[in-house]
Amino acid sequence: MPNKPNLIFITGGVVSSLGKGIATASLAALLQTRGYTVRIRKLDPYLNVDSGTMSPYQHGEVFVTEDGAETDLDLGHYERFTNINTCGSDSITGGKIYTELLKRERRGDYLGATIQVIPHITNLIAEFIFADLNDVDFLLCEIGGTIGDIEGLPYFEAIRQIGYKHNNAIYIHLTLVPYLNTTKELKTKPTQHSVRELRSIGIQPHIILCRSEIKIPELDLAKIGLFCSVPAESVIEALDTTNIYKAPLQYYEAGLDTAVLEHFGINPAPSSIQMWKDIAERIDQCQNSTQIVTIGIVGKYNSLQDAYKSITEALIHAGIYHICQVNIRWVNAEDIPKERDSIAQLLKDVDGILIPGGFGERGVQGKMAIIQFCRENGLPFFGVCLGMQLAAVEYAKNVIGIEDAHSSEFLEGCTPIIDLIEESENYGGTMKRGKFDCLIKDHSLAHRAYGMSKKTNFVSERHRHRYEFRIEYKEIFEKHGICFSGISKDQSSVEILELPEHPYFIGVQFHPELQSRPFAPHPLFVSFIGTLLAINHNNGRGGKNSS
Repeated sequence: MPNKPNLIFITGGVVSSLGKGIATASLAALLQTRGYTVRIRKLDPYLNVDSGTMSPYQHGEVFVTEDGAETDLDLGHYERFTNINTCGSDSITGGKIYTELLKRERRGDYLGATIQVIPHITNLIAEFIFADLNDVDFLLCEIGGTIGDIEGLPYFEAIRQIGYKHNNAIYIHLTLVPYLNTTKELKTKPTQHSVRELRSIGIQPHIILCRSEIKIPELDLAKIGLFCSVPAESVIEALDTTNIYKAPLQYYEAGLDTAVLEHFGINPAPSSIQMWKDIAERIDQCQNSTQIVTIGIVGKYNSLQDAYKSITEALIHAGIYHICQVNIRWVNAEDIPKERDSIAQLLKDVDGILIPGGFGERGVQGKMAIIQFCRENGLPFFGVCLGMQLAAVEYAKNVIGIEDAHSSEFLEGCTPIIDLIEESENYGGTMKRGKFDCLIKDHSLAHRAYGMSKKTNFVSERHRHRYEFRIEYKEIFEKHGICFSGISKDQSSVEILELPEHPYFIGVQFHPELQSRPFAPHPLFVSFIGTLLAINHNNGRGGKNSS
């Protein structure tokens, strides 16, 4: 189907956070199992240009693509389910649309026309949807937000127009069928109202996905179909799962991909669904495993765990690889006690510590106290981005003896072990974003983790930071026992630091979690979990939380 992909639009109703991203990624994965090529795009109506400046409390983590775009976390789900790397053109926002519109208007492109939402905004949305497309069989577009959101109206109008102009589009609507515990019954009315809202702006859904915490009786599915003018077989329940990677198998068993292909008049090819069956089986084995590791994640956005979504998923992937339970213990970086005995008590039930990336001074002192405890007491430590930077600062202060060592991000007038990146066109101002090569040192922990061959010692990882280790301090750190096992390709930046004599102590400037997949976990997370399992085995226990 060159240059004319079949179009799948996924919308949501009733409430937000129903799992449109998981449903979209699952459908794409199912189409892949039948041999089709896919591309997924996220259309976010909010007026921010991208997710880069948005608080993690409001929108979860910022997912960074290979080309350095700062996007919605759903693009992470797309990559993890399909193993296809997304790019900046796969993320569309209201801010991008209006910025482009005003730029064109100021340039005179509209020849004095009165600029309006229709047709100018809707045409731009359609232009973005079809931009930068290679030959793919299916283009899936998830519309962010919920039907009825005022900022989403131009997007719904745009996809309505596309469906009107093209005969190869399908609309899938995801809704909630709530269960009222007091009356012990499911309620279909919210779904009916949601579809009515969608139809009022000219979109008739072809398939309705019904999220529910309990099984929906056939009678209720038929009722929804009748009141929403959708065939009963196209009203598909989407039950809660114990793990998101079971969703593709669940949607397959419910016939979602079959219904989509039948809509397009495509005779479904046999599905190679076995890979998702294998994943589901390994997840069940993990949940029943006597091997248990507990990871303490020390962060400051713990009240919204989506702020660390890729980190937690990468740990789950490593657990699937090792077939073990990975428990996460959230440790608030702002509540770390100063006394060593109190820290020991706080961490008594964890097997290892992970400190993720972040911005801002809040929680920095607590994180460094945890790092010092890990270093001095042999507790396995994995630092990502800011976690690596603070490990360098803590070492400079407490081992090398540079008392005023710090990051210039947090303390003016310090000896800046960590400092602002010099402005560069390749980095997007002072922010280094996207994928860069890293040279791995032979015989290092990183070298063993990546399983490097003699053919190449380079790996490529994604970055998102504006501060980094000052390379002129490399020699003094090495004299005091630090191994810099990863250096940028141009030798200008430190990418990985290690403590060779420690059971496991590694910090990385990049974000390895962004490239982890359930069927291809990232080597550093596999190494981290594997080390914890080995330590527990040597100590004769299944884990600190095992019975």
